[in-house]
Amino acid sequence: MGLISSTHSISRYYIDGEFPDGTAEGVRQGLIENAIPEIENEYDEISAGWTPLETPYKPDFQSASFLFGTYFAFSLRIDKKSIPAKLIQKHMAIETEKKKKESGRPFISKNEKAEIKEMVIDILMHKTPFIPNLYDVLWDYENKSLLLFSTQKAANELFETLFFKSFDHKPIRLFPYTIVETQGSFSSDEKDRVLALAPLNMKGAQ
Repeated sequence: MGLISSTHSISRYYIDGEFPDGTAEGVRQGLIENAIPEIENEYDEISAGWTPLETPYKPDFQSASFLFGTYFAFSLRIDKKSIPAKLIQKHMAIETEKKKKESGRPFISKNEKAEIKEMVIDILMHKTPFIPNLYDVLWDYENKSLLLFSTQKAANELFETLFFKSFDHKPIRLFPYTIVETQGSFSSDEKDRVLALAPLNMKGAQ
């Protein structure tokens, strides 16, 4: 879900760090160097990278805008191939019968089944198109705050890895403990007390 959707799933991050050559130029270079590849490898299962917010299927940060007021706005695009298990089973059954007929045997070995499965997945992967998924990013650099419009575990993990690779800034996901650590006006002793808290076992409570 994106910025202009009627409903949102949002993850909040704390971003701290500087760019030696200037913030806007540092962000631009990170986006350009890690933009999603325009030429897809047909045998890859997943392809991911940054893309402009306004032109998500034309990843050109040389001409596209990514600075809006005091915010950096762009998108994470994850293109993924997904082959239904039933489709794999169908083609395996076809190839298995073909193998039996060619060999004249009423059965095939475990190794032959593994080879057939590998061949079927390879062929289907070659034919299956990528399905694109977009996750918008709104980065308030001055306030060290970033919103990722996703709460999906895989997408968030990929975002965190790619963000650190692109900008050399570690995104810290915000939840109560990390908010205390990064943003709360707490003393060291108070932080230690909060971070030492443990969940209450309601079943054992009287």
